[in-house]
Amino acid sequence: MSVVGKTAELQIVKEVDFGLYLDGGEWGEILLPTRYVPAGWQVGDWIEVFIYLDSEDKIIATTETPHVELHQCAYLKVIDVNSLGAFLDWGLPKDLLVPFREQRVPMKLGRSYVVFVFEDKTGRICASTKLSQFLSEQAQDVFKKRQEVDLLIVNHSPLGYKAVIDGTHLGLIHNGDALVPLEIGQRIPGYIKNIRPDDAIDLMLQQLGQEMWSTLTQQILDDLQQNNGTSTLTDKSDAADIFHRYQVSKKNYKKALGQLYTAKKIIIEKDRISLAAEDKE
Repeated sequence: MSVVGKTAELQIVKEVDFGLYLDGGEWGEILLPTRYVPAGWQVGDWIEVFIYLDSEDKIIATTETPHVELHQCAYLKVIDVNSLGAFLDWGLPKDLLVPFREQRVPMKLGRSYVVFVFEDKTGRICASTKLSQFLSEQAQDVFKKRQEVDLLIVNHSPLGYKAVIDGTHLGLIHNGDALVPLEIGQRIPGYIKNIRPDDAIDLMLQQLGQEMWSTLTQQILDDLQQNNGTSTLTDKSDAADIFHRYQVSKKNYKKALGQLYTAKKIIIEKDRISLAAEDKE
């Protein structure tokens, strides 16, 4: 079923001078303008399109891929501000509106913000920076401790970094668990550290205990195998470089190298690490 603000696979029903009409189900026939029509189509074919409202609020289809869809979060740039609100670049000809009432703080031209895309009472697709109106800040039995999740960094406060969890919830990475400075809008893997008594969610960026060590040491060995048996990422490397590659602290990376060295799996040199001879393919 086609939904405004979502990608759908629709069937071509007929051609007109200005494009193709697609079967939109309850929406009737939806126009795919000529500029978006792919080569080699035939009536009866199915085609993947994104459905939205054009500048005249008519339902229209496009084969362009937006940066975000309905009920999703994204980090988008403000390209205009006028009497209606702020307008974001979401990859389509018609910009995405954030009405003033949906701005947690006044949005500024040229800056980027994490927003949630929703449908207002009139059926118009809009965005909001008031994420807590749409995303739960309680675990609600959806998550469990140490579960791996996808994170989108929202903002930074004296407590730490607020992040969107799997596109549905909000949680906090305390400063002590951040490992390295994070950027607003950054997408990064993470883990559920703890569900607090008030059901709020604490997050961390690395696994704990034996599970982390087994994963990290294997990742290091795999990385060496894929790079001719050597790596310049040593125990002296910058913490940010280590985190970017393995999402762990420099301290834990050094411990993992120590484990592999003790097990005679690697050789540690001043400016590189290498696989031990017996572990090379």
